[in-house]
Amino acid sequence: MADLLNVKNLGVSVEDKEILHGVDLTVNKGETHVLMGPNGAGKSTLGNALMGNPLYHITKGQILFNGTDITAEPTDKRARLGMFLSFQNPLEVPGITLGNFIRSALQQRTGEHIRLWDFKKEMKKAMEILNMDPSYADRDLNVGFSGGEKKKAEILQLLMLKPSLAILDETDSGLDVDAVRTVSQGVEAYQKSMDGALIIITHSTRILEALKVDKTHVLVNGNMKAEGDASLVDRINNEGFESFLK
Repeated sequence: MADLLNVKNLGVSVEDKEILHGVDLTVNKGETHVLMGPNGAGKSTLGNALMGNPLYHITKGQILFNGTDITAEPTDKRARLGMFLSFQNPLEVPGITLGNFIRSALQQRTGEHIRLWDFKKEMKKAMEILNMDPSYADRDLNVGFSGGEKKKAEILQLLMLKPSLAILDETDSGLDVDAVRTVSQGVEAYQKSMDGALIIITHSTRILEALKVDKTHVLVNGNMKAEGDASLVDRINNEGFESFLK
């Protein structure tokens, strides 16, 4: 399998404070990677740096995506190349509906005009997977949405945009058991629909139950402390992160 994402010796600082200290990560097409670690380990920092958030300054290293150096590229170019980041706390955007937002993003992603009828048909199918009321398509993006509804809207974007690499940052945080199950169904549908890759940043393992996990990474104090297969998730569930803090 060809490398989809290749991160080499990545250092990242926020407001002059170094958070990541030389992180290496390789993700192949079609793989699902899980990134775990205690609070403050740098997991969200890594996700934001990969997506090009300008608040996260890359101090060293390199990010290659599909063989192209994107270390200095802006977020919008990374999105057009096929990268996607879901947020822990999705923003409310008054004045633009969820449907129009996704359609605009999809046209930017593909560079093609998308017929409204075809778009609505495709989105209806995606919303059914997530048990979303179709009326949400006509509501302002995340405005008045519950926490679970916001997370479903994020996964709806994932299903519609079909990125090559999706980074899901604490998508299951704050959700009840039923909402986690529904969101997991959406992630599983993405995983099965194409040869894309996933990086799932999480404290909990509930969202992983329906997914095939290829590799697990443990990040502690801005350093990769351990890597392994899905069995590493079970070890963390049983022992916590204490053994990685030494």
